[in-house]
Amino acid sequence: MKRVVFNQKGGVGKSTITCNLAAISAAQGARTLVIDLDPQANSTRYLLGSKADALEHTASGFFDQVLTYKLWPKPTEEFITATPFENLFVLPADGTLEELQSKLESRYKIYKLKEALSALQGYDQIWIDTPPALHFYTRSALIAADKCLIPFDCDEFARRALYTLLDNVAEIRADHNAALEVEGIVAPRGVARTHVVDLVCSDLGERKQGGHA
Repeated sequence: MKRVVFNQKGGVGKSTITCNLAAISAAQGARTLVIDLDPQANSTRYLLGSKADALEHTASGFFDQVLTYKLWPKPTEEFITATPFENLFVLPADGTLEELQSKLESRYKIYKLKEALSALQGYDQIWIDTPPALHFYTRSALIAADKCLIPFDCDEFARRALYTLLDNVAEIRADHNAALEVEGIVAPRGVARTHVVDLVCSDLGERKQGGHA
């Protein structure tokens, strides 16, 4: 199962949610991989600590070799690093991802992550952390994933932005990944039931009945 944690807004807990749910999966005995596609590399540092500063292989290396044809490309497994936690592994990020983004976008390498994960063996669960923007890396993740989790700040501004985000996910589903499902919307800060939450629940119910969610 491949899940992406996605929101176009920063500071909503994407990395925290990704790492903690992946850790629960690993603790339950599932061989679990976290893929960090955010150049800020928060998930990478969360899982690897100071070792994140001295990595030889990262997601940047994976995407860099995607840009040029190589007769003997490195397998995806070579870019994956074991964490100190049993059953938990990470395909780490670094700041170079930011530099590669426009090149990957212009050369339409949007399906390469999906192809790599489809060929990857030995993982029961894959969790993908994404940057706070809708661009090459987030689209690649949504195309590669089976399910999407959306962190949500329970305020009026976030509620309005949520519907745009859901429309973007629906567009990816329609154009690139018919199997993609929004598995849930997560309030990471433990908010109580509020008027905004009630509005979201009501609106999402209507959207689902209308076939938009």
